[in-house]
Amino acid sequence: MLSLTCKTAIKAVIFLASRTEPGEKAGIREIAEFIEASEHTVGKMLQSLVKENVINSSKGPNGGFYVTAKQRNQAIINVIVAIDGKEVFNECGLGLSKCSATHPCPMHNDYKKIRDGFKAICQQKKVSDLCETVNEGFAYLAG
Repeated sequence: MLSLTCKTAIKAVIFLASRTEPGEKAGIREIAEFIEASEHTVGKMLQSLVKENVINSSKGPNGGFYVTAKQRNQAIINVIVAIDGKEVFNECGLGLSKCSATHPCPMHNDYKKIRDGFKAICQQKKVSDLCETVNEGFAYLAG
């Protein structure tokens, strides 16, 4: 359902939101190492997130990527839409381009329930909800 880049983006946003100091910045290398992803992928994906105002960046010797309090309180669906687009929540479970309620694939009805449930979770869960479990040691972003 979600692209590898989108999964990486979610982990990166959670990592940034997990920082203890508000506005604390992290560089591409630090983020990539922590979430065990390629620096190239992380760099491109972070720029997309900045463009969509999911995260912020600043240039210069003390620059880096960071999230604001408002961005910590956004729904995780914003990250998904910024990277994979809204269409990801309408895609066919088998990857067919013409799958629909009137022209369903063999998995359409079952997959639609799962896809719609996942969308609801992503609309309800805030970035802050996910980073709290990481900070408390109940969830992990790598390994």
